[in-house]
Parts: sequence; structure tokens; C-alpha cells
Amino acid sequence: MLAALVVAAGLVGLSARNGTERAEACAFDPRRPYAYEADQLRTLYLQGIDAASVNALVPGDPFFGLPPIERGARTSRTDGAPFIPATLLKAIAWVESNLTMAQPSVRFESVGEGLVSFDCGHGIMQVTTGMTVPLGADNKASPRQASIATHFAYNIARGAQILAEKWNGAPEARPIAGTDTQSDPQIVENWYFAVWAYNGFTGPGATISNHPADPQFGAAPRPAWRCDGTQARNRYPYQEIVWGCMAHPESRGGRPLWEPLQASLPDLSQPAVFQALSPANFVFPYSSMDIPTPQPAHLVQRPAIAGDVQARLVGSPVFEAASRSVTINLKDRRTVQTVKVPVRNSGSGVLTWQATASDNFLIVDPPAGAAAGSGMPCATGVCSSELTITVNPTLLPAARASGTVTLASPTGGTATIRVEVSAEFEIGAPGTSRAP
Repeated sequence: MLAALVVAAGLVGLSARNGTERAEACAFDPRRPYAYEADQLRTLYLQGIDAASVNALVPGDPFFGLPPIERGARTSRTDGAPFIPATLLKAIAWVESNLTMAQPSVRFESVGEGLVSFDCGHGIMQVTTGMTVPLGADNKASPRQASIATHFAYNIARGAQILAEKWNGAPEARPIAGTDTQSDPQIVENWYFAVWAYNGFTGPGATISNHPADPQFGAAPRPAWRCDGTQARNRYPYQEIVWGCMAHPESRGGRPLWEPLQASLPDLSQPAVFQALSPANFVFPYSSMDIPTPQPAHLVQRPAIAGDVQARLVGSPVFEAASRSVTINLKDRRTVQTVKVPVRNSGSGVLTWQATASDNFLIVDPPAGAAAGSGMPCATGVCSSELTITVNPTLLPAARASGTVTLASPTGGTATIRVEVSAEFEIGAPGTSRAP
């Protein structure tokens, strides 16, 4: 039996525009998407966080842009400018992922397997919300999910928006910190409950509790979290870990990754604060848990953002395929064959893409990926992705079969690459011809 498999790739309608455990199921399972990992100094990531903190990274996008931030007393909340203290976001990113997009085995300034945690957290901000199941058509991951999993800018922007949503969840479903300061979002201490909620607004009895008065953490005050890997994380609520990393940033290149900020935690030795944060008050909608701003308070200013930040970090990617046609000869149905199609970005920024197969005898890996273009540091010279298409002959439906693998980019406009697959079989003993 002889099969000839022809794979033809062509560009259609191209346009450019401005080691962890696994969960049982995530958006891209059973395979992992590939992501671009930037420089070891985290320069691009830190610039992205600064921009996201003031809605300058993906402004105007309802899913990735930062919403107005509410402020005021419980009964008189009003919308204010989009703003999150940038140092707070940086500390969260370090706690979540050590400020990385890819697996530890992936070298900096390259493309490799994306970072996915046991609970489906993806990338720098370990975005879990909306990433546990496929949300696109035909039970596939959506373009937004692909952007979060593969592109650092969209991952950071989505993480910032989720934190903003946690803040804006007060007072309907969250307590307020800053009853004496109009819950001013420029005071970093007022983000205490939002940061708690980013990891899970949980209390005593939960599988993972973040309540500061949970007996499992011991008596307060606890020694401050040092963010140096020498302390057990399960002995601290999440928000205290973030506070510790704000004050004790890691260093790279002989410099701290951000300016240390010694934010204050709620003082449980004060009777009013102790009463408000009593586990007995941990009852929805948590209206008895409001607290004044922990002192001394720290008012942070908006970072200066370069006018070209979006052009540099998001860029204008252009989708192209280096391979146009590939032929594979299959000798029998027991042999699995593969073809590799390079996916490159001839534009700027990071191109993210998804691969979708039309038939079950075609398997694509990775299901989504990234390719760095101009302006992105690349240690190997070419930071492109390589799509592997596997043909499983045991699943071919007939002596002649055809299928399509489509590559689409949510960041490259309407660019697509279509791969046409056809198979012809000669059935019979060697040396004989198939009957007409």
C-alpha cells in the first residue's frame, strides 16, 4: 500500500496591523501553547506593566484594557481614571511566575513551551480566569485565549484588568480598605483586599486560605515575607507575600527589578482592625470587614510612559509561512508521519497564532504559538515558531482523504495560512495495480 500526501501552504489575505504540574483540563489541552520569552532583565515585561498600570498598553480594548477604577465610601462610589500601582503589579507578577512567560527550560530571548500551572494559570500573571476550558468555536481555544497564553503584553494587560475587577468588586462583593481616605487607589495599602482576591478571596476552611487571621498562619504579627525563597509560602496569606516582594525585589544585572516599596499591612494589634478582620466577619458580602488605610500609607504616582510603548511592545506583526509545499510518502497505515511548517513574523512585535485542523487524522502541535519580529530581542537570531503537523494514517477515512490546517493570528489582522492535505492510496499486494 502506498500513499502520497501532499501538503501545500499558501498565504491568503495577509494584512498587518498596528517544570510544573498540569491541571486535568485547560484551554489548550492536551498540548501546550508556545510563548515568546523576552530578556532576562525583564525590561520589556516591566515596561509593559508600567503601561498596563495606566491603561497605555492595550487602550480601548474592552477585554484587555484597564477599566475606570472606583473610589469613595461604601455608599458613594464613583469612577476614576484607570490606575493600578505599578510596583504592586510587578510584585504580583514575580510571585506568580518570577516574571516569565515560558517554562524554566526555555532560554530567554527565544520561543518555547509556555508556562501553564497545575490550575491552568498562564504566563507572567498566571491568568486562570477564562483559561480553564476552550472558549472558541468547535470546542477550540479562542483568539483571546491564544493571546493571553503566548504574548506577554496581552497576558500582562489581562492580569491587570482582572486585578482591577477585583478592586471594583467592592462594595457589592468585597470589603473596602481606606474608609478614611476615600478608598484612594493611588494609596497602595488600599489594594489589600483586591490583591487578596486576585489569588482567591478565601478564608478558614478553604483548601487554600488567604485570611490573615486564619490559625494555620500562626499568631500575628508574622516575620515579614522576604521574597528570597527561604520561607514557606504556605505559612503566609497571599497578600502578605506580595507585600513582602514589593519591599524586597529580586535583582538582575546588579540592580533591583523595581524600586522597593515598604507598604503597610493591616495592624491586627489595633482592636478595630482585629475585629473587622475576625473570621466571624468573613461572610458575604463582607460589609463588616471594611478597614481604614493601614499606616504609614504610601501614595504612588503614575509612571512616565513613552509615547511609543504600544508600538514597541505590541507592534505590527505580519504573518508569513516559510514553507509553501511539502510532500510526505506513506508506505503503510502503521507509520505516523509529520511535516514541519515554520511560522515567521516579518513585521514588528510578537505575532501570536493558532492552528486548527479540520480532521482528526491531522494533529497540530503546538496548538498556538508566537514569533518575534523586529524590535524584540532574540538570542538565536530567528525567534520563529515551528508548527508540526502529524498525520495519523490509522485515522484516514478512505483511500483518498483531504483536510485543512488553518493558522490564524489574533494579533496579525486577518492573516491566515491554509494547508491543504490530500492522500491517494494504492491498495493491493506489492507490484499489483488497484482495480479501476
